[in-house]
Amino acid sequence: MSASIRPEAQAQTRAMSPADVYAVAEVEKSSYQFPWSIGIFRDCLLAGYHSQVLEVSGVVSGYSIMSVAGTEAHLLNICVHPSCQRLGYGRQLLNSVLLRADELGVEQVFLEVRPSNDIAIALYESVGFKLVGTHLSYYQAVDGRQDAVIYAVSISSIH
Repeated sequence: MSASIRPEAQAQTRAMSPADVYAVAEVEKSSYQFPWSIGIFRDCLLAGYHSQVLEVSGVVSGYSIMSVAGTEAHLLNICVHPSCQRLGYGRQLLNSVLLRADELGVEQVFLEVRPSNDIAIALYESVGFKLVGTHLSYYQAVDGRQDAVIYAVSISSIH
């Protein structure tokens, strides 16, 4: 009998390269009704944002984009392909982001999330993110705009 392998053991995170933007855009399109364009991902790389991809069995299946200014970071986007969700990959990717933030001397990480995204909110809260505010009419929605809730975590609280 072979040993059971946890799903995240089959995945790796690495720095995003310009060659990844098409695959990343495909993950984005499969996940969101109003996806970022390839140009936005290229601009993030050109701006020097800390961008990672998650590869599952060698296939780009998720990504993260984080901007850093001094001791604060903003997690601009984090996404796992729908076929890979609820398997631990999102947690693996988020942990990789937080580790990178710590390596960069970041003290606090902020993010926005749709209040309807219960799965993401549960993940963020499970690693220590706390609700700190709301942006009104932040996200595009079918019927106009949707608010975003703002979460933050202190890196020192997750050590």
